Amino acid sequence: MRRAFLLLIATVVWAGSAIAEPPAAGDPIVIKFSHVAAPQAHKSKGAERFKALAEQYTGGRVRIELYPNSQLYKDKEELEALQLGAVEMLAPSLSKFGPLGIKAFEVFDIPFLFRDTTELARITEGPIGKDILGQLEAKGIVGLGYWNNGFKILSANTPLKQPDDLLGLKVRIQSSRVIEDQMTALGALPQVLAFSEAYQALSSGVVDGTENPPANFYNQKMFEVQRYATMTNHGFLGYALIVNRDFWNGLPADIRAAIERAVREATPYANAEAAKENDEAMAEMLKTGKTAFHTPSPDELATWKAALMPVRARMAERVGADLVRRIEAELAGPAP
Repeated sequence: MRRAFLLLIATVVWAGSAIAEPPAAGDPIVIKFSHVAAPQAHKSKGAERFKALAEQYTGGRVRIELYPNSQLYKDKEELEALQLGAVEMLAPSLSKFGPLGIKAFEVFDIPFLFRDTTELARITEGPIGKDILGQLEAKGIVGLGYWNNGFKILSANTPLKQPDDLLGLKVRIQSSRVIEDQMTALGALPQVLAFSEAYQALSSGVVDGTENPPANFYNQKMFEVQRYATMTNHGFLGYALIVNRDFWNGLPADIRAAIERAVREATPYANAEAAKENDEAMAEMLKTGKTAFHTPSPDELATWKAALMPVRARMAERVGADLVRRIEAELAGPAP
């Protein structure tokens, strides 16, 4: 039913463009950029910066229309909408590409693979990251770059000081086999829910806990309905900036070059805003006192890592053992 609805939208969009008069000289190319983040979130700020740069560098020949906060599509629908041509640009979380059949993106979900954003950048800004993005083309998508969110914390309405504290808890996750295996390894019951549905599910008790970077936890007001959180920083949440392949290939070469330049220049700003927002979100949540945040001791953190290390071994086969080894080798080598 959902696919039929999206196909209808795409057909209407295509039919409208097919019967319309050719655009008059000077009429801009419209790019609809849809995402699920709140308007005040760092992803929205990054999108605003990208919009300004893209419109500037194309001399007004392109107009970027931004649709935040799932205004057009929820996260379960947006990739299909992009493939069908109902929207031109998205910035979905990297986990969304696993269900699409591109399992390499789930390498970013492997727990404790990256220690910090410096290590992460060695992958996302280097040849490994480009190779992973290149796999999208077979699905009718072009990957333009990566944007950070942050490292995730675990939350619930009971203290989470050790892995066994998650036993039997229903935990909201995004769709990812790696994250599902991670929660199962911790004894939790993973529940796949759209990001826009997470707060209500936590508030009503449909799920007991979740995992998110602090900024998401704060912007979606999850801290109001979760009494405890632990700063495990066990996994990374990031996004890929993507466009519909046919739409992209149909653009003039100079327009594509200008948009790629806008992406390159907006990315450091978006990533800096993500880091800033995570810090500010933590400060604001600590002020409210509604959630008690626990920072694991070195011994406690070692226990979390030991509990999740089997996930890394199992999921390496899913995402590609060669890819995992390549990333490990890159991170073990000297910094560029």
